[in-house]
Amino acid sequence: MANIKSAKKRILVIETKTLRNKMIKSKVKTLVKKVEVAVAENDKATAAAALAEAVVAIDKAAAKGVYHKNTAARKISRITKAVNKIA
Repeated sequence: MANIKSAKKRILVIETKTLRNKMIKSKVKTLVKKVEVAVAENDKATAAAALAEAVVAIDKAAAKGVYHKNTAARKISRITKAVNKIA
């Protein structure tokens, strides 16, 4: 355990940021899973709607620094390609 006051504060700040990042990543995973389920069911309309929602969430996560920009681009590319395949 840290003895210095600033180190103790950093621990608290890191815990808060870690919780925020976990929430954002969890939301992204849920939205991506919705897209994958819609693709598996060959439901074009639902997949397109879920894709739009997922892309926004992934972009926001990248903007907040939760995901690296290339990771976000890769995720978006993969789910977009999957949705376009069922067209």
